Amino acid sequence: MRDSQNGFLGVAHLVSAWHSEAGLVLGQVKTAVKSNEIMAIPELLDVLDLKGATITMDAMGCQHKTVEKIIAKQADYSVAVKNNQQLLAQAVESLFTNVDAGVREGRLLQDITLDKDHGRLETRRCVVSRAGFERDGRAGIEAWPGLKSVIMIEATREFISGREKEKSKSKPSTEWRYYISSHSFDASEFNRKVRAHWSIENSCHWVLDMSFREDDCRIRTSDGAENFAILMRIAMNMIKREKSTR
Repeated sequence: MRDSQNGFLGVAHLVSAWHSEAGLVLGQVKTAVKSNEIMAIPELLDVLDLKGATITMDAMGCQHKTVEKIIAKQADYSVAVKNNQQLLAQAVESLFTNVDAGVREGRLLQDITLDKDHGRLETRRCVVSRAGFERDGRAGIEAWPGLKSVIMIEATREFISGREKEKSKSKPSTEWRYYISSHSFDASEFNRKVRAHWSIENSCHWVLDMSFREDDCRIRTSDGAENFAILMRIAMNMIKREKSTR
């Protein structure tokens, strides 16, 4: 991005709102110069009608002011938790130190799904805690407005056939992800919503990169990059709504 007075300002970063069920981009905001996505997310929320919606965000959006804005606009949230909120991350992880015992005792709810695709088997275990943790005094949890559930996703992947199995000499890989939410869904619903959140990668980012070749765009002057990005997303929305032909 280049400005006539200040010269080269760097790459333009955009924050987009994605409707996972409709598969459409609802809006976008460009991060200001010398700012970042954390500051841009509340700006985007301000221009959207959120009443009754569930907003899902990665850990970048795990900020007190962002969550407060969502609650104030009569919406709900499910937000990823990482070490950018260290106290919260430690408190959340401590709720899942003995998952099997918690499930047996009824303190934790769980849902397990198996997905097989392209020679890969993925086991997703969603575990939910919502039994009075907001009153147990854990530092980092009680301060989050509207918080009703804490979620852990345990995802295990292994190759079971094809070339990838031959190339892969390692054992199945497992990763753990954590979320906080203002909802009181059961584990199966949280499992579905967390997975739906990542539809933006294949249905939006991949399409813009591979079909629209957005990363190859060399528009640099003034607001040109942002304006062209808006046009590409409008075009993508229109194409997705066109059902008469593929």
